[in-house]
Amino acid sequence: MSDSLQRFLHKRLETVREAGLWRRLRTLDGPQKPEQIIDGQRVVAFCSNDYLGLAADPAVSAAAREALDAYATGAGAAHLINGHTRAHAELEQALARFTGRERALVFSTGYMANLALVQTLVGRHDTVFEDRWNHASLIDAVRLSGARSQRYRHADPEHLRQRLERAPANGHRLIVTDGVFSMDGDIAPLPQLAALAREFDAWLMVDDAHGFTVLGETGGGSCQHFGLDAGDVPILMGTLGKGFGTAGAFVAGSEALIETLIQTARPYIYTTAMPAALAAATLASVRIAEAAGDRRDHLRALIRRLGAGLDALGLPHPPPDTPIQPVILGDAARATAIAERLRQAGFLVPAIRPPTVPEGQARLRITLSAVHSEAQVNALLNALERALHASPGG
Repeated sequence: MSDSLQRFLHKRLETVREAGLWRRLRTLDGPQKPEQIIDGQRVVAFCSNDYLGLAADPAVSAAAREALDAYATGAGAAHLINGHTRAHAELEQALARFTGRERALVFSTGYMANLALVQTLVGRHDTVFEDRWNHASLIDAVRLSGARSQRYRHADPEHLRQRLERAPANGHRLIVTDGVFSMDGDIAPLPQLAALAREFDAWLMVDDAHGFTVLGETGGGSCQHFGLDAGDVPILMGTLGKGFGTAGAFVAGSEALIETLIQTARPYIYTTAMPAALAAATLASVRIAEAAGDRRDHLRALIRRLGAGLDALGLPHPPPDTPIQPVILGDAARATAIAERLRQAGFLVPAIRPPTVPEGQARLRITLSAVHSEAQVNALLNALERALHASPGG
């Protein structure tokens, strides 16, 4: 390696370290369950996005094993060559039914799905209106599309209206938002956004990665939560590695939208398909999630219990609508120190720091799963109280 490259890399690393933003990989031994062994330490994890506990569900694992026998390991090629199996086709049909859309299309990752969507829909003569707190994959997708970016204040339809009124008249208009915001746990005001899209002839795209399986009577996500259909939200994206407990992503929409992605989206055309065993496992998880009213009820009860405990500690938190319940501490060093005290007490809760969140809004990101128990939530609250009292300024 050249000396100049080494110097550049070391300088970048030193900058991160001096800013107190150093990240480290942790190694999990065993399945994705609340009680885990991380780096050799037994902990109760409150950091997973496995909201319904499907990542280690026996029925999902059994579906994967059965498909391994039928399809073996690798897909071998892109979907448009010979990587698209019967398992992929059945999963896409199930996702279309689950979301109430004409068709669905699976992708290997959520990042790829968002890149494919935005780059397919807009270019340099078009304008994209983005919530300021959108996920990084949406922000990057807009940048790479070459479209004009207009960012509006978080969850502020009136500011979006102002942006739409002042936008150039030429080109298409695309409104892009998370359904549930991953760092704050709040839900986008989708009814108002849909109304603005209709008024200004804009297209509304929702990334509902953190809404599916959790919100709505059958887990249909943010759209089902608000009673919105394909006419209100014509472009819908979701991930499979969170509430569905597997990996990958999908886009759901009209026949024309899905066929356009198949024919023109580079991230779809030039990528090897996900393994068929993964598609089969996800099909099992979609069927479980749709009928998992009992799991959603238990999860909502845990969210309310956590909220009551945070209230008792004087800690602000989002409304108890989603399993993402951040505790904003402000200072990155303090958030890191409290997260470390929790880890020492046997609880894994990540400290989220800039640039993932704005300066001054470092936080603990607590996430709950339907496979947590009330006793585990109570134990976390007790440990959090001790950690806060031990912290300067606590």
